[in-house]
Amino acid sequence: MSSTTQLKSSEEASFGPKEFFNEQWKVYQKVLNNNYMGHREVYCILHEILVGYFQKPFKMLDLGCGDASFTAQALLNTNIVSYEGIDLSTPALEIAKQNMARIQCDATFTQGDFSELVSQLVQAQQNRFDAILISFALHHLHLQQKDYFIGQLKSLLSSGGIFILIDVVRNEVEDRESYIQRYLEGVQKHWSLLTPQEYSMVENHISSSDFPETQQTLQEISQKYNFTQFKCLYCDPQNTTQVLCFYQ
Repeated sequence: MSSTTQLKSSEEASFGPKEFFNEQWKVYQKVLNNNYMGHREVYCILHEILVGYFQKPFKMLDLGCGDASFTAQALLNTNIVSYEGIDLSTPALEIAKQNMARIQCDATFTQGDFSELVSQLVQAQQNRFDAILISFALHHLHLQQKDYFIGQLKSLLSSGGIFILIDVVRNEVEDRESYIQRYLEGVQKHWSLLTPQEYSMVENHISSSDFPETQQTLQEISQKYNFTQFKCLYCDPQNTTQVLCFYQ
């Protein structure tokens, strides 16, 4: 069962397919298709977490779900019974509905800014989730926003639930500028099929929008909100992307 709920007006809500599939979207798909950010390995780890941890039926909230293509793959042959995806882009959610159709569970898709809609979910006090997933999105928030946001997520987790964070993470000795320099050096070296124009788009996005934290900072936030455990279950060979679990 699928439904799409409109909770927030947005410029992107009126985008048609032509506007959505612009140059940025094409570059992102190129990055995914060539596995430049390691999505295949990361979502294989996610699948292992979901299969191994949830022996009973579970409910998932996917924040910034995009088109849910990799998430749907990770959910195959799991015990999921309910899925809710939130994303700013209506066209992406339309594709997400198609990708999630092969998963045997109730699926709901909500258009809006997840950092705002989570507050509404907390206030409503109606839904609790066994798994909350954020993939490559939390790093767009500043530290105080991340701190507050993770505190809100804890109140949305069921007893024994997990907040699973897939994201870029700085080394302990790095500041933001040195991290961005190191990451972009990796992009230049390994993302070989990008054109100069596409590289420029990636560089501009990372330089303006990426605010990754260190693992230590994220662990301190987990301790602040009394998560029972904090574990890193995967770190990529470039030491930029991690899969972190905050256990309720």
